[in-house]
Amino acid sequence: MTNKIEVSWKGQMLFESVAPEGNVMIDAAPEVGGQGKGLRPKAMMLTALAGCSAMDIASLLKKMRAEVDDFKIEVEANLTEEHPKIYDKVKVTFRFYGKDFKKDKIEKAVNLSEERYCGVMEMFRKFSEVTTEIIYIEQ
Repeated sequence: MTNKIEVSWKGQMLFESVAPEGNVMIDAAPEVGGQGKGLRPKAMMLTALAGCSAMDIASLLKKMRAEVDDFKIEVEANLTEEHPKIYDKVKVTFRFYGKDFKKDKIEKAVNLSEERYCGVMEMFRKFSEVTTEIIYIEQ
């Protein structure tokens, strides 16, 4: 399977990425000529990591009948100082909201995403130390 996108310049540091599934704007920080009209490329990488795992988990929780009221994924990454700047340490925090959690099923869903299904997480592991944490918030 081949994936393909096209990035088009929209002036200054603004670009539009077009994929079969939709479009996203990419822009630089104002201090380097950007206008704040889109995500930065490295933020898109973190978004891809969270999004990949989020879709896995949502699907798995439904199949396992372990629904939660809500869940959020936060990704915090350390960017190296030297060029090319890369993320060398990444922490993924999974926050589940609700009550009467089926913790064993939730943890299984997270583990399956981390270890088997989320290709973006596997790619990150090629260049970063990835750690994860699960937090339950009773409502």
